[in-house]
Amino acid sequence: MATVKVERTEDGYLATNDRGASVAIGDSSDIEGAFTPVELLLAALGGCEIVTVEPLTAQRGHRMVKLAATVSADKVATSKLGTITINYEVELPEGDDKAAEVLAKVAKRVHDSYCTVGNALKEPMKVEQVIST
Repeated sequence: MATVKVERTEDGYLATNDRGASVAIGDSSDIEGAFTPVELLLAALGGCEIVTVEPLTAQRGHRMVKLAATVSADKVATSKLGTITINYEVELPEGDDKAAEVLAKVAKRVHDSYCTVGNALKEPMKVEQVIST
């Protein structure tokens, strides 16, 4: 089970996991050093794809010199995003004429089926709320 605690702090909000990692959250893009919740969603999707694609291409003998993704989405209405776009930025290994083909196939499979975050965004799922006092 994945669990993250989000709490209000003196400076804003903080998300922390059980391993002690944390990230500052702000309620607007004006807050220095903090992600907005939408930015965290985009980071989760890009991170999920990259951390899945990279080891799979490397296991096939094609380690990219550079592998990054920029994830973007426009707000199309209050509390609603439009299409989310994941733009891969890649530098292929020199002399590896199969790397581009392997990367394209692996990235497509990851995007279509193996990224948990992407799958959660594509399929309706139940989200429950519990208020403890």
